[in-house]
Amino acid sequence: MPVIDMEAVKVTILGSGTCVPSLKRSSCSVLVETGGAKLLFDMGAGTMRRLLEAGVTIGQISHLFFSHLHPDHTGELAGFLFASKYPNERRRRSRLRITAAEGFMDFYERLERVYGQWIELEEGIIDIFEMRSSEPDFMELDFSNVDTVPMAHTESSIGYRLTMPDMTSIVYTGDTDYCKGAVRLAMNADLLISECALPDEMKAPGHLTPSLAGRIASEAQVKNLVLTHFYPECDGVDIEAQCRKTYGGRLVCAEDLMRIEIANGRLSLLK
Repeated sequence: MPVIDMEAVKVTILGSGTCVPSLKRSSCSVLVETGGAKLLFDMGAGTMRRLLEAGVTIGQISHLFFSHLHPDHTGELAGFLFASKYPNERRRRSRLRITAAEGFMDFYERLERVYGQWIELEEGIIDIFEMRSSEPDFMELDFSNVDTVPMAHTESSIGYRLTMPDMTSIVYTGDTDYCKGAVRLAMNADLLISECALPDEMKAPGHLTPSLAGRIASEAQVKNLVLTHFYPECDGVDIEAQCRKTYGGRLVCAEDLMRIEIANGRLSLLK
């Protein structure tokens, strides 16, 4: 990985919710800004609006990363591509790199068959990379190393770990149940962004509760934990108290448009 000057990594929670419509929480999406690049992890309904509210246009996004193919994580991909064809100065001309697990190319080609020319960008604009969904995988980018590990959700669910040249590390689980893969991926991370779908007493297969997310963070010895992907059942429940049963480190419950800065292993919440 080339050595480049690094500023603090900035993270914006664009969507802290799920598939359930909410005026408070959009579907899953996280923006990471590092090394001059703007990375988008998942893009459920409401992502593009939240991007604008965060002061970022879709044309500035250089990389898309998908954790899996459920609609609340991929629902705005077609709209994103359609909007990228807007004529004149707003038309996308810079390259877009899309990374997802095995099976994404088939998903993308099926979208093209449905929407045709409406989502087809100019030749050479999009590069698609598939990561292994059955075992850990790795890629090197100019601004970060990227590790992926299968998650316990669907057959094609993967979590991501970014490791910057200054060794700052950010982990995004996507949807998952408790699994040793999540612990390995998050080991000693500066920031773990973990799904936390439902309260402890409403545990659902393939999803984490606060205490399970805390268990992963504790076993991995992460420095900072952000819980996100809240179903409405989490409203009115003391999610932090449930997570504290298993995790004693820095803890934040995500809200839409929450801005986080991570530098030298320290997390700061920005207005």
